[in-house]
Amino acid sequence: MTVLNKSFNTPYHTAPFSKIKSADYLPAFKKGIENAKAEIDAITANLEDPTFENTIEALDFSGEELDRISSIFFNLNSAETNDEIQKIAQEVSPLLSEFSNDITLNEELFKRVKAVYDSKSTLDLTTEQETLLDKKYKGFSRNGANLPEDKKEKLRAIDKELSQLKLKFGEHILAETNKFEMLLTNEDDISGLPDGAKEAAKQLAESKNKDGWLITLDYPSYIPFMTYADNRELRKQLSIAFGRKGFQNDELDNQDIVLKIAKLRFDRAQLLGYKSHAHFVLEERMAQTPEKVTSFLNELLDKAKPAAKTEFKKLEDFAKDLDNIDQLQKWDSGYYSEKLKQKLFDLDDEQLKPYFKLENVIDGAFMVANKLFGLQFEEINTIDKYHEDVLTYKVTDSEGELVSIFYADFFPRAGKRNGAWMTSYKPQMIKEGVNERPHVSIVCNFTKPTKSKPSLLTFNEVTTLFHEFGHALHGMLANTTYPSLSGTSVYWDFVELPSQVLENWCYEKEALELFATHYETGEVIPMELIDKIKASSTFHEGMQTLRQISFGLLDMSWHGIDPSEIKDVKTHEVEAFGDTSLYPDVAENCMSTSFSHIFQGGYSSGYYSYKWAEVLDADAFEYFKEEGIFNKEIAHKFKTFVLSQGGTEDPMTLYKKFRGQEPKPEALLRRAGLVK
Repeated sequence: MTVLNKSFNTPYHTAPFSKIKSADYLPAFKKGIENAKAEIDAITANLEDPTFENTIEALDFSGEELDRISSIFFNLNSAETNDEIQKIAQEVSPLLSEFSNDITLNEELFKRVKAVYDSKSTLDLTTEQETLLDKKYKGFSRNGANLPEDKKEKLRAIDKELSQLKLKFGEHILAETNKFEMLLTNEDDISGLPDGAKEAAKQLAESKNKDGWLITLDYPSYIPFMTYADNRELRKQLSIAFGRKGFQNDELDNQDIVLKIAKLRFDRAQLLGYKSHAHFVLEERMAQTPEKVTSFLNELLDKAKPAAKTEFKKLEDFAKDLDNIDQLQKWDSGYYSEKLKQKLFDLDDEQLKPYFKLENVIDGAFMVANKLFGLQFEEINTIDKYHEDVLTYKVTDSEGELVSIFYADFFPRAGKRNGAWMTSYKPQMIKEGVNERPHVSIVCNFTKPTKSKPSLLTFNEVTTLFHEFGHALHGMLANTTYPSLSGTSVYWDFVELPSQVLENWCYEKEALELFATHYETGEVIPMELIDKIKASSTFHEGMQTLRQISFGLLDMSWHGIDPSEIKDVKTHEVEAFGDTSLYPDVAENCMSTSFSHIFQGGYSSGYYSYKWAEVLDADAFEYFKEEGIFNKEIAHKFKTFVLSQGGTEDPMTLYKKFRGQEPKPEALLRRAGLVK
């Protein structure tokens, strides 16, 4: 059996993916848990008085081996899963949940932590150490350490059930996505589709020994069809299939799972003395309370709704004039928006795609990081990969010192969930005088190369790549002592700042000219196209903002209340969307049953963070624009006070150190064209 440990005998101690067999995981998890328990026992058995070093610090550095195994396994469960891995995940999740509770409900350990916490005024701690102490104490008190024994047992049971339900939720969505196929054999049915999308659909059909064009629910297949296919009936079919994931009253149905997760989260919060799950979560966020989140979203709603209604009316009129459409439906949205955008700006994605060859966009992200932060990226092939599509890089600073190992995984496949995300295989920390550098990864689902064309990205895919790369920079440039405060381990409504701010460079001439070159001729993207990209960047911004707000309000409607009275997922959702809906409801569809961000990922009570972080990112980018988008001094401040600091200090304190002031929402409204 391959030994899974924290320090592999591999280049840069990277994960030896090819040597790990699925059968190795369960024994490795059990051994990892056993070793981590021994480390905890050593802390509690220490006869010396509790100190910051022998208790708080020791606790943060414990379980390193288990963390390493978990990160490898659960990252693969998202990016390269199979039935065996999913089965192991179901087995392992309760064990990890139980182990986590064994720590937070360990009375002896809590006594030691509390003793250090109670004496903190007498300790000479750095800001980072103070934050860690605070975090460790809250980690116990917020997770039941002060509860009586019977309630602790109840908490354990809830956590165990939640961990399994969340996995089940995600497995159902992946199975639904993989299950649906729309095979088209009549050429008329693919009318309107760009050549690249047609070729990709044909190749996909061929790969499954079928004749014709195969359309699936994977984004690179689904989005072009919904945007360009002239056949309205087929768009309707595909849209309904996409929207009914987890909502078909079959073995993959998620309705009960949604109700159970919401109720268990509420019960858990109540057990811990909080009014709701959102009250529990938001105590550790910049927004602090559900009331503040709701008023923040409603304030944006007031600003965005008039613009959204005007935009929607124009879209309705346009569709009526063009195709005599009486009632715009959700499956018309992408199609007519694209047509209207082409008419208004004489711009469509097909014009832009030749300038955004994937390899060039990757190089562009690297050049931006080099100009801002002095980073160098070198592709290396000495590192093991979990799939042949994965690219691996060594990242160094201007002195040639190792900054990070970077993995990038760009194309959809059966074992990979939809969407895009950043993650890590090894955290940064400073231990025994050594600055351990992180291993960071981004995972996306972009259009694959075809026989005749390389992977050419839509502009939306370009901004997605920059977004995830922004998260990656947050991970790579981490420079903290403690692993639990490192990189992206920050308040959830702060974590999107580095990712969203980097998207801004995609709209700037100075940045685009570095990498946006035609894949056949090498011609730099013409200035008129850059002008059109900028002009169209606020196209339908009101509707887009409304959409984001609707997701945030739906999230709060599940988590900011007692959900016991909710009997029907769909009815509840329609009510939650009341103030934000523009299109008629589709009876067969339900968003909650596939809303992975809040029911499987970490965004419960946190979906508002995207808009919250947009306020920060628009304000931060205005600062760059004032001084020049590649201004070294501003970039240095951003790296010093935001990217390298992780969660070592209150995020607003860090932001003010960078910006010199609190963020102002006006910058976002200006950028969105919602105020002049």
